[in-house]
Amino acid sequence: MLDIQRVSPVVFKATPLKQEVRDNWTVVLEYAEQGRGPHVVDLSHKPRFDCQAPDLDAIQPFGITLPGAPGGSVFEKGVLANRMNATQASLFNLAGDGTISMPGQSIYTDVTEATLCVALIGEEVFSICEKLTALDFWDPEKYPPFLYQGPFCHVPCQIITLGRNGNDSGLILTCSRGYGRDMIHAILAAGEEFGLRPAGENRFGQWLTTM
Repeated sequence: MLDIQRVSPVVFKATPLKQEVRDNWTVVLEYAEQGRGPHVVDLSHKPRFDCQAPDLDAIQPFGITLPGAPGGSVFEKGVLANRMNATQASLFNLAGDGTISMPGQSIYTDVTEATLCVALIGEEVFSICEKLTALDFWDPEKYPPFLYQGPFCHVPCQIITLGRNGNDSGLILTCSRGYGRDMIHAILAAGEEFGLRPAGENRFGQWLTTM
């Protein structure tokens, strides 16, 4: 019996220095010449779920209380939970250790392999984003983490701002898998003047500990 090979929709023209196979994904931990940042990191292997229920306020996915209003996000127990609307939330397992898996209830749908997921981290992240979307990441009435659902490179996306303070600035972006090649091309092209480079999962893990 053959193992299923999972393939990320994200392809970087960079040389992996360290990588490992995890749950049938080949995960790059470090690339050659990553530089000091900003960085784009492929997180498409991280488990992601869509949660839909008529009364979301009564649901605690993975023991997490969901934000009460659409656009709200919380990061607890290694899970990023985002309130999309009255009946829908998205859940990203960013812990990376596989200890948090999908619950058995029918209100959850695993969308990991159907979507792309990348992190943009570093001081110039929002300058890069200004070239790709009209969304206002500096809205003074919003405090990280928060969710935007809107166009990025003219593609419907979920974008969660996790930090916006100097080198601690960063966001996570997800969209339909089919846009993977064009989305990565657009992000890298927009970030070229700022020195944007691909980085491995270890760099994201280091950044996450500062949040």
